[in-house]
Amino acid sequence: MTNLAPPHMPEPEFSRLIDIRKIDGRELELSATPAECAALTTRFLLVSIGSLIARVSLARDGEVVVVTGRLLADIVQSCAISAEDLAVRIDEPLSLRFLSENAVVAPVSEEEELSADACDEIPFEGDRLDLGEAVAQSLALAIDPFATGPDAERVRRERGLLDEGLAGPFAALAALKGKNPE
Repeated sequence: MTNLAPPHMPEPEFSRLIDIRKIDGRELELSATPAECAALTTRFLLVSIGSLIARVSLARDGEVVVVTGRLLADIVQSCAISAEDLAVRIDEPLSLRFLSENAVVAPVSEEEELSADACDEIPFEGDRLDLGEAVAQSLALAIDPFATGPDAERVRRERGLLDEGLAGPFAALAALKGKNPE
């Protein structure tokens, strides 16, 4: 007999369950432990995460929980060109909207464009949501996957790599611009 159950989802590395029944405009600071930082380092393919902190305010409106605040992290990632270690400080606003499976949300018609707020909606079930996992996912989105360090241009030249301006879709057109038709 074939097992049709979905594959087991791994436990979140930075889980902070919040009971929505106890939300009344409270403020929280979530800090990842060194072990949680190490696990997130592996998940996000970084060199290291020195710290991960979220300072947030929570507000509940029926079956909707709105979280606002700041995401602060010190990470080390590899340069996309030279692979050198780059120390990066992330300091970004957080704006999350959690929707219970019971939340009634007006449907969006095909003519309506989705707002930026609609893109940050996170579903949850029951009376608890995982704010830590949402913060971890926000960190993943804040990481620049194409970060380059001070040696990137030198390495590009040494390896014969074109920089973005010379390799883009309009590079061939730019090369033709100076040529006269014969």
